[in-house]
Amino acid sequence: MLITGGAGFIGSNAARFFAGRGWEVSVLDNLSRRGVEHNLRVLGEELGGRMRFLRADVRSDQGVLDEEAASHDALLHFAGQVAVTTSVADPRTDFETNALGTFNVLEAVRRAPTPPIFIYSSTNKVYGALEELAISEDESRYSFADFPHGVSERQQLDFHSPYGCSKGAADKYVRDYGRIYGLPTVVFRQSCIYGPHQFGVEDQGWLAWFAIAGLLARPVTIYGTGKQVRDVLHIADLMALYESAIERISEARGQAFNIGGGAENTRSLIEFFDELEHGHTLALRPSRSAERPGDQRVYVSDNSKARKVLGWEPKVGATEGIGSLIGWVRENLPTIAGLYE
Repeated sequence: MLITGGAGFIGSNAARFFAGRGWEVSVLDNLSRRGVEHNLRVLGEELGGRMRFLRADVRSDQGVLDEEAASHDALLHFAGQVAVTTSVADPRTDFETNALGTFNVLEAVRRAPTPPIFIYSSTNKVYGALEELAISEDESRYSFADFPHGVSERQQLDFHSPYGCSKGAADKYVRDYGRIYGLPTVVFRQSCIYGPHQFGVEDQGWLAWFAIAGLLARPVTIYGTGKQVRDVLHIADLMALYESAIERISEARGQAFNIGGGAENTRSLIEFFDELEHGHTLALRPSRSAERPGDQRVYVSDNSKARKVLGWEPKVGATEGIGSLIGWVRENLPTIAGLYE
């Protein structure tokens, strides 16, 4: 198995998971993000000879991609630029990393004598701000007025922000390469994924970021009312999903799935801050700023299609999962503090 972006949060968890299932794992990463060198070092200590590492860049190292795609049975593609704000500040790098980088990996898969299973980590941002959906508001949260089970794959795509455009273009390329070239591709439009080995920042990995900021006494900001809601999915459940997709590739190939914690595992910012303070003795005193353009007030995934096609649904409840995340942050706080200096 080849894992691009394999030293990142999802990638390193995937390497650990699939190596434990007996796969020979190759991790490809350019080591450009904070925390990835730490993740790689930990993976090396844990997995030893069960993992090989390739320092390469999906934007430019086509020869490496061609060689590796031809020699693996499955490819998990996580390499990418992950933050909306970064994409607004530097749209060219965002495009080259997410759209061109994914195209390069797809070309390597297409040219392989036996194309590997290709799983792409997409995002709920391909649906845009969802401004056309009716929103209800109460004291602590927004909610969909007409979609109690969340957003399904029938929702119209509406790329918003350079990040939404680059990820959305890659999403469509992956699906069409599956269709026109007959490749075994699967797209997962993921909501808020969280868990150990996540070094969150303000614009990505918000559960981990607020937990880390609380323990390090760092300032934080709430944009808008704080009533924004996301469904949250623990990394262990995401790994089970990837395994199911590989095992059921004949049913999954060529399809896109909305993936998240679902309606049973949602949090607003206000609710999460209250949970940190009263459940985990982490009191955050955020500053306030205006709502960011294009931000979804609510996003909840309707997991029905994944449940029907892949026999998958989340097992880790949000309260349990958040508790384990905070426990991991506490246990690793000296290391984490060094990464945030």
